[in-house]
Amino acid sequence: MPNETQSIEDLLQFTGAKTHTKSPSTPGEESATEKFDEKMVEVRLKEKEALAAAAANSSGIQYINLKAFPISPEALRIVPQDRAEKLKTVCFLFTGPEIRLASTQPNNEEVKSLLHELQERYKANGGIYQISEESLRLAIKAYASLPKITEVVKGVQVTDDELKGFQDKLTDYADVQKVMDGASVSDIMTIVMAAALQFGTSDVHVEAAEETITVRFRIDGVLQEVAKLPHEFWKKIVARIKLISGLKINVTDRPQDGRFTIFLKTGDTDVRVSTIPTTWGESVVMRLLRPGSINVEFGDLGFRPLAEKKLLREIQKPHGMVITTGPTGSGKTTTLYAILRKLNTSDVKIITLEDPIEYKLAGINQSQIDHSKKYTFAGGLRSILRQDPDVVMVGEIRDLETAEVAINAALTGHMMLSTLHTNDASGAIPRFISMGVKPFLLAPSLNAILGQRLARKIHEDCKEETQLNAEQLAFIKKAVSEIPEASGEKTAPETEWKFYKGKGCKACNDSGYKGRVGIYEILTLSQEIKAALSENLSEQQVRELAKQQGMTTMQQDGVLKVLDGITTVEEVLRVAGE
Repeated sequence: MPNETQSIEDLLQFTGAKTHTKSPSTPGEESATEKFDEKMVEVRLKEKEALAAAAANSSGIQYINLKAFPISPEALRIVPQDRAEKLKTVCFLFTGPEIRLASTQPNNEEVKSLLHELQERYKANGGIYQISEESLRLAIKAYASLPKITEVVKGVQVTDDELKGFQDKLTDYADVQKVMDGASVSDIMTIVMAAALQFGTSDVHVEAAEETITVRFRIDGVLQEVAKLPHEFWKKIVARIKLISGLKINVTDRPQDGRFTIFLKTGDTDVRVSTIPTTWGESVVMRLLRPGSINVEFGDLGFRPLAEKKLLREIQKPHGMVITTGPTGSGKTTTLYAILRKLNTSDVKIITLEDPIEYKLAGINQSQIDHSKKYTFAGGLRSILRQDPDVVMVGEIRDLETAEVAINAALTGHMMLSTLHTNDASGAIPRFISMGVKPFLLAPSLNAILGQRLARKIHEDCKEETQLNAEQLAFIKKAVSEIPEASGEKTAPETEWKFYKGKGCKACNDSGYKGRVGIYEILTLSQEIKAALSENLSEQQVRELAKQQGMTTMQQDGVLKVLDGITTVEEVLRVAGE
């Protein structure tokens, strides 16, 4: 066979994709009439092939005769037989990176749409070839020789009865291992997904080690090991995951991304799958995108009353930019979606540009970027602005081009929402300047910058009062003493302070925590900050100016939530540092 470096045309040539004639019969085997009839059929077929070739030539489409072309079962299955017959189109070649269709009507818009659909599904380059009716007949006939297999559904079908059956056995993390022991490979996937849903998991990690397979769940932002399996299961488990998520099973030496759905009566859950090669196999991470997890109302985000009032004032302005900052997994998307829902009324047009669209929002126009079609954040944003929106959300500002278009939008009557990867709110302004944005453009365009993290909440069912050690108490006192007077935040006298923790119970798997709350800092551009904007402005200078104007830091916000009995000192230190 030809190697991967050969062109698709070389591949077609190699496989003998030319017009072939039937070898003559042995003399004496057939009567003269039969020979004549056969010869006439052959002549007519040649004429039809010539007409098909001429039609292809006149329309600038490539032509192929499938009479001698070995169509693989994998290629043939890509277009179901009923659709192939309806569109008079078959897939005759599929190599992974390349896909080719053959049709008697290659200029038909439905055929072109089919090719585009397959290119999107398989992330492959494609093309359409002209064929004759005889080539189509032979290809359709080949469907009869396909092995009879059941249809593969791109998803894990867990019935409510199955889920309840597993949930009754899964009361804590240790139970996952017990239920998995002795289970079949297909059952293991069902158990993993059932357990992930049961425990409120955001990400499932399946990792190959030298002798074992480790399964870990990220719950409330923290990884928990739930099971280990023998390494000999690896190939079957990863093949199962790749099969249902539309990934190439035989590709193990490069990253892949896929998706599948868990079907339940209570609502479908999309799962985004990522694989990367590792020393002992591959690392697989499955992110569960549950609609309920993103449907957080603005009032439930965890803003303290004064901070919420400040942010509401900024997002209700007719134009300007509101930026959220923080690392991956800090809740930026949840915050932006809550703001969008707050702004989503019948008289407001909202458009988003995302990569990818993870959650669907009712009443909001969501558009997904596609680098393969050069539909980027910057290019997409320009197109969006021609749609007459009132509010625009861009998933992330990554470069100067996107930043400049977003700023121009904010300056011309649009409310612009986006995210920026910096550690805190103070780092956003120097980040914009380092991209190349002119400081004089930032001053009138930026309304507010949010820095945020997610801290675990104390489990209310096992909450109890506790005493802090001297070091923890000193940390609380210092943070409270540094809260700016201009912020308006007030705390109870030290003598009235009470601290809590979760004792640990079965419902929270003895962690003492259940659920998460945001801790925030909100930087609004006061006149003093705007006046100080320059290309030499440092993050530290921005932070000091913001504090002078009354900004409470994420750490201080976390400490206030400790005093409110919502979270613990350990959590604030874990997510917001010293």
